[in-house]
Amino acid sequence: MRADEASDPATRTVLVVGANGFLGGFIVAALRGRGHRVLRGVRPVGKPIGEDERACDLTRMTKPDDWREVLDGVDAVVNASGILRETGIQRFETIHVAAPLALAQACIDRGIDRFVQISALGLPEDGEFIASKHRFDEALRQLPLQTVVLRPSVVYAAAGSYGGTSLLRALAGFPGMQVLPGDGRWPIQPVAAEDLGDLAALALEAPPGIYEVGGPEPMPLRDYQREWRRWLRISGKREIHVPEVLVTLQVGIFERLGSGPVGETMWRMLRRGNVTTPDAHARLRDAFNFAPRGLVQTLASRPSQVQDRWHAQLYFLTPMLRICMVVLWLLSAITGWLTPSADIERLVAGSPLQGIEPVVLARMAAVFDLVLAVLLLIGWRPRLVLVLMAIGVAAYTLVFGIALPALWLEPLGGLAKNLAVLPALGVLWVLADRR
Repeated sequence: MRADEASDPATRTVLVVGANGFLGGFIVAALRGRGHRVLRGVRPVGKPIGEDERACDLTRMTKPDDWREVLDGVDAVVNASGILRETGIQRFETIHVAAPLALAQACIDRGIDRFVQISALGLPEDGEFIASKHRFDEALRQLPLQTVVLRPSVVYAAAGSYGGTSLLRALAGFPGMQVLPGDGRWPIQPVAAEDLGDLAALALEAPPGIYEVGGPEPMPLRDYQREWRRWLRISGKREIHVPEVLVTLQVGIFERLGSGPVGETMWRMLRRGNVTTPDAHARLRDAFNFAPRGLVQTLASRPSQVQDRWHAQLYFLTPMLRICMVVLWLLSAITGWLTPSADIERLVAGSPLQGIEPVVLARMAAVFDLVLAVLLLIGWRPRLVLVLMAIGVAAYTLVFGIALPALWLEPLGGLAKNLAVLPALGVLWVLADRR
């Protein structure tokens, strides 16, 4: 801790659970901007924990004793962890209730009296995501802690996006037209992630309670999307309305598959309207001496750059490119299996490849291509799979380009097409890290 921090009685050491998440990053920045020392609670992923990090695996840490060492030297806790849907061992009851409740009880044992919870605005009947968040909110308020619960509406950031907000930005940036789910009439009260981060930092001194967080006024989804399109500086005012029934069908399919940026809970929340109570903004200003800005004001403070348009317009191209690569590798596997042995031997006749069992090599390569196609399709370690694909293409191009140079001049491109496939794999490798 710096000397100026130690001399300031308001400076605290704050553990932020979920620090690597979208919201967590803004909360960490806001706390550090106010001079607090931040310990980032992160889930271990097989790499060493940094000096400013504490290992927090909410799938396992469901007893107060599990948090004892994590809380060494901590003065306050901000919990920004959460999941939008259940996958594998990540369950709502564990991540949203059992583990943070154990953390809160450990705080009491260690004499830590300030706990800030980032919850969500909505109704429990919207889905278990909201219901589990609110169960913990109520359990937390029963404990002898100074607790502040923040329940934000749709959270956005000009500097980035996550999940459903990434999808909405991509729809706003669709070339030539504005794509809207339904008629876009549903009201939301969006709040900037930077403002939510400021509120979380100010909550260390604010009066305990549950606070709904949103912009100054509700706005229909249609207007929200129009402001983003204007900010992105993308021309075209034509609107395409996707029927609600089709959106519901798509959301349901991806929910069953355990993927997709918008789950059934988010879709129900959106259609219900996700707005705060009329006095929520005034309560924030009274309690925090701060209230979130409106969308127009926030976007005006940070002009869009070409990289923002890249992100918005690559959103739908990324899965298309991935599927194209899967199909290409499947076709390569099929070709490797179905091409007659005589044709393979005729192709390599008189070349250095003739004496290395070309038929066996072609069949083995087909199996390898099939495995890579399946792994990329199911999303297993996509960057590793893409690297293996690139190595295979580079090796194939090098070997066949030298041994059979005539393949470069085939009428439909032949081997020359690999010169485009390799950078395409590189682009997909970069885009594999997406939210």
